[in-house]
Amino acid sequence: MFQPTPFERRSALEPPAKEDLNRSAGFTLIEVLAALTVAAISLAAIGSLMAGNIRGSGRIEQHIVLVETLRAVEAGLPDRASLPAGTLTGDMHGQAWSVDIAPFQDDAVNPRAAKIWTPQTVTVTAQSPAGAVLHLETIRLVKKTGAQ
Repeated sequence: MFQPTPFERRSALEPPAKEDLNRSAGFTLIEVLAALTVAAISLAAIGSLMAGNIRGSGRIEQHIVLVETLRAVEAGLPDRASLPAGTLTGDMHGQAWSVDIAPFQDDAVNPRAAKIWTPQTVTVTAQSPAGAVLHLETIRLVKKTGAQ
């Protein structure tokens, strides 16, 4: 059981006893270990947060490059009259791309408009070296040859 020591009055000029200095000087080993544990947990949490942010920014950058590749390929497609059905492929800025052009298959096509226009499905695909893939599907109307 803890026994308090009796209070002794001494003057301000008198140095404290040597045994009093040894008891109150410094930290205990438990206090140091507790402080190091709290610091390690805090640093681990901050490191995990930073790693997540770095991965996220890399994914955003990869997605932006894929979107820009799709836009450039779509903008570079020939006009409707000279866009044949089939597949076009290529490489741009390290991104592989392909364009698939096929007739649009749907029963909802207006039969009167089908005499003049033929709808085509255009699918543009871009793939990054890391394996991420982005697709863009659109429909183009192509005027039938001989139609006015």
